[in-house]
Amino acid sequence: MKSSTLRTFQTVHTWTGVAAGFFLFIAFYAGALTVFHDAIATWQHPPWRAAAAADTDPGDLARNFAAAHPTARRDFGVVLPPPGSAQAPYVYWPSADGARFVTANDLQTLHADLPSESLADFVYELHDSLGLPVVGLYLMGVVSVLYGLALVSGVLIHLPSLVRDLFALRPGRNLKRLWQDAHNVIGLLSLPFHIIFAVTGAVLCLFTVVLLALNTMAFDGRLSSQFANVVNTAPQRAAAGVAAPMQPLSALVARAREAALTNGASSFRPDYVHYMHYGDRHAVVEVRGLSQHTVGTYGTVALDGVSGRVLNVHVADAHNINGLVYSAIFALHFGSYGGMTVKVLYFLLGLGGAFLFYSGNLLWIESRRKRRHADQPARTRWMARATVGVCIGSCLGISAAFLAVALADGRGDTTALQQIAAYGAFALACLWAALREVPRATCELLWATALVTALAAVTDLLRNAHAWTQPWTPLHGVVFGVDLTGLLLAAGFAWLARASGRRALRGDANSVWALPAAANDQGNGSRS
Repeated sequence: MKSSTLRTFQTVHTWTGVAAGFFLFIAFYAGALTVFHDAIATWQHPPWRAAAAADTDPGDLARNFAAAHPTARRDFGVVLPPPGSAQAPYVYWPSADGARFVTANDLQTLHADLPSESLADFVYELHDSLGLPVVGLYLMGVVSVLYGLALVSGVLIHLPSLVRDLFALRPGRNLKRLWQDAHNVIGLLSLPFHIIFAVTGAVLCLFTVVLLALNTMAFDGRLSSQFANVVNTAPQRAAAGVAAPMQPLSALVARAREAALTNGASSFRPDYVHYMHYGDRHAVVEVRGLSQHTVGTYGTVALDGVSGRVLNVHVADAHNINGLVYSAIFALHFGSYGGMTVKVLYFLLGLGGAFLFYSGNLLWIESRRKRRHADQPARTRWMARATVGVCIGSCLGISAAFLAVALADGRGDTTALQQIAAYGAFALACLWAALREVPRATCELLWATALVTALAAVTDLLRNAHAWTQPWTPLHGVVFGVDLTGLLLAAGFAWLARASGRRALRGDANSVWALPAAANDQGNGSRS
């Protein structure tokens, strides 16, 4: 490869990485936690602390909702909580003025927002769209495209020395080389997964944009009308206008599970029941569920709402190509196609990905600093401040949300509390990084993150102290596992804080990461 071509790829890799790095750090760190979405939801509301609303029967909720709001019968769904969960089922209604979410307690008022956003959903939103409605999703789609460019250019840059440097990790006084080695090793060894994340992330975030563009440019406006017929499991039916009794929700779920297992699924865990024309003779019900040990982990079964007859099956062996591709994209992105081993692997890949973008920023800073001058350029200092504030601040903010929920002790709606804690801690971290010396801010924010993360875990262990003395169930292990993970993360942040402190005192004095006192000491030593 010509040296000029190599420099071009180096430039592309550097600037796509810098442009997308901050967003991707948040997406990967929150994404690592999102892998255990159900576990975090159980941690927030363990069965022994369940609210009365969790005892609501989903079938009763659907029937009462349809009776209280006849105009919604044409199209609504019931979200089912995971088995053994303390979460309450709720109704999802895509009304003309926006989606509405309704629990059993909200049937008369139809609140326009979720009655209580769980902590697990909040962390997922940070991963999915940085917590920014609508615009955040499209932003992350663009970021995923830049992410893909950074991957391709990075592979081409290191391809000539791939075999020689693949397992090279050279500790010593040259910290830039050590960071470069760690960056390269993690990036190359996890490259297949990063390609998956980049491609599936772009598809999931930009799907609507691409669909609208193709509909206008290639299909003369006909794609929108045909798209639903191709991808939907349920046949399109017009209401008959004749009332008819509906099959119980439990019977429909049981029939859907039977149809899924008959068509090759090893398991089928329903999580959403979609009603169309509820109470009508032509009512149709779609049951969506999760299957393990299959590429298309999410599948749907369509049934006649009155007779319970199976109309169509898109599960396992009966998946069509559209459903299989979309389900596979979702499963590959979130690691839902395997058991606990795959989840742990995705969790570690998420943390490794966050390190990849953090180390990329450090390499950018190291490549542009003056090695013989204590006074560094403003651009390197501000990039260092931004890296510390955004990256460590996002970790601190998420831990603060966990601590706020733990301190709330299950009392009331924690939606506003967890958002204030997360965004408030993030803003304070960015402000702290902007005002303090870079090495001091780095150590202080890492210690703060370690402390808050540990406090969240310890607070939860204490508030559930009585449960640990009772006979344990699998859900006890889930809650304890979240707390143990929090303690391990806290230990990791504490180790990073100590390492950063040593670097500030004993590392290269001509660096944005060195304390001024260290620079003076080294200067005096060299003169003597």
